[in-house]
Amino acid sequence: MRRVDDPRWLAGGIGLLAWLIPSLVHAAPVATAASAASACVRPVYLTFDTGHMGVAPLIREVLDRQQVKATFFLANERTQAVGARPAGASLDAHWAPWWKSLAQAGHDFGSHTWDHVVFKGDRPEGFAMVPTAGERVGQRLLLTPPQYCEQLRRSADRFETMTGQPMRALFRAPGGKTSAKLLRAAERCGWHHVPWTPAGFLGDELSSAAYPNRALLAQSLKRIRPGDILLAHLGIWSRQDAWAPAVLEPLITGLKARGLCFATLKDHPDYRAVGQAPRLRK
Repeated sequence: MRRVDDPRWLAGGIGLLAWLIPSLVHAAPVATAASAASACVRPVYLTFDTGHMGVAPLIREVLDRQQVKATFFLANERTQAVGARPAGASLDAHWAPWWKSLAQAGHDFGSHTWDHVVFKGDRPEGFAMVPTAGERVGQRLLLTPPQYCEQLRRSADRFETMTGQPMRALFRAPGGKTSAKLLRAAERCGWHHVPWTPAGFLGDELSSAAYPNRALLAQSLKRIRPGDILLAHLGIWSRQDAWAPAVLEPLITGLKARGLCFATLKDHPDYRAVGQAPRLRK
């Protein structure tokens, strides 16, 4: 056995250290850089509500190309014909494979009510609502709190049927219109509302003549800050000059150039802990 003070042992140990230390020194920055590249430290949260779906495939191409994940809020809205998909509804069988593909790619999902029911006011029995989809389009309805919760759960149930994955218990009221009473009712049946931040309103619902795409892009690039929740749609019937995908890609690249990154609401501090959506009662 060699003694630890044997000169030959010491020489060998020093040689080994001389070989190891440079390797460790050079390896550490590589690992740190890789970790920094994968961390989103100045996030914005891109969200899409359903719409006529005419631009949905193009939006998906942009998200894939830019490696951006988003959060989608689903309602069963009237759709345009898109390629081989006939006009129909955004959650029908023709769109089911598209939603399944998004779910498999790691995007996030919430409810937008089944019939895209727009809140009009509180009533003693519940809420005045006007649906913009379904069989009762344009009719003024009175929904009780359980009926409103059923609107939320029905989209979640359809999403799970289409994708094989549960939706999270997130929802966005159509138009963002709510009341304290409505939010309490939704919370009691297990749902968490997600508004958008003021700077996150991307303007794709506005008139093309009054708000051209170039103006909306410039405003968004100027105003958006880390932490903002951004709102866009998968197609707006009333806008003649479609916002998406024309504005979407330059918006993404412009925000990235400012040092911002994109995350889903799975990573948002207010929503990351939200669990699975309640299921419909059988």
